[in-house]
Amino acid sequence: MQHLTRDNLMSLEQYAKARPTFRADVLAHKRDRQVAIGPHATLYFEDRLTIQYQVQEMLRIERVFESEGIEDELGAYNPLIPDGSNWKATFMIEYGDVEERRVALMNMVNIEHRVWVQVYGHGRVYAIADEDLERTTEDKTSSVHFLRFELTPAMVAAVRSGAAIGMGIEHEAYSHTVSAVPENVRQSLAADLTDATANPALVGRRYA
Repeated sequence: MQHLTRDNLMSLEQYAKARPTFRADVLAHKRDRQVAIGPHATLYFEDRLTIQYQVQEMLRIERVFESEGIEDELGAYNPLIPDGSNWKATFMIEYGDVEERRVALMNMVNIEHRVWVQVYGHGRVYAIADEDLERTTEDKTSSVHFLRFELTPAMVAAVRSGAAIGMGIEHEAYSHTVSAVPENVRQSLAADLTDATANPALVGRRYA
């Protein structure tokens, strides 16, 4: 899957005009790319479209229009785009109550390494976590992690052929399994392995 360049981005003025439609499209797209694992953990799978949205939003919020600043944002977010043989996801641990979250994060040290995906007929693939920086200390984990799931060629072929995809977390403080993700999610994740673009339905659409 191709990384983003400055040529793929809208200017601040263009984005201001396009944002309502673009944002609605991206939010609809994201609904097919998230998997709740138990009541307090969710995987939000990234792709070229979700990362473009994130970069555009950061540029908008920070009012960045100079080349150096734009390249910095691209350098930070491009590694989150899947490479064709893997899935990349933002992993979030979510508790509404602040104190409950604090205690949970203390009990979930290293949980990010115990998140897995499984293509039907193959073994579990555990996450490679936080390759940019360490987010866990000896005392607690973070509520946000960035994960990569690297698939074998046989797994990729199986997904392309329609194999089911399961996911789960195997940690002493939090253990839950999703036996098979919904078909809309499965198809969206399969597109990461078969297409150079995140969402063919949106290719070529003009927002500006």
